[in-house]
Amino acid sequence: VQLVEAGGGTVQAGGSLRLSCAASGTIFGINAMGWYRQFPGKQRDFVAAVTSYGGTNYTDSVKGRFIISRDRAKNTVLLEMNDLKVEDTAVYYCHFGQLSPRDGYVDFWGQGTLVTVSS
Repeated sequence: VQLVEAGGGTVQAGGSLRLSCAASGTIFGINAMGWYRQFPGKQRDFVAAVTSYGGTNYTDSVKGRFIISRDRAKNTVLLEMNDLKVEDTAVYYCHFGQLSPRDGYVDFWGQGTLVTVSS
């Protein structure tokens, strides 16, 4: 599976940005798409995800500000980021995980896109 990310950039605190990620390749029915972020010198942390059945999950710090959505037919995921804070500055990575009949659970990562929130 290949993941192509778009969006990101620089915005002032309180502003909004949208990230998108398109998946292509061999995609099975049970999967989830989402976003992680990595702060400088830190490990990659979960941000939000949406399953192939539409269930969503968010890390506490973005609840009420970020909205994740998915176009299942197009295998794309959007992350609407609102009321951005300086502490949201990070490299954001698209993530795709699925159950493969042959390999079990496998996951894939995008190349990462930088989101910078200025004060």
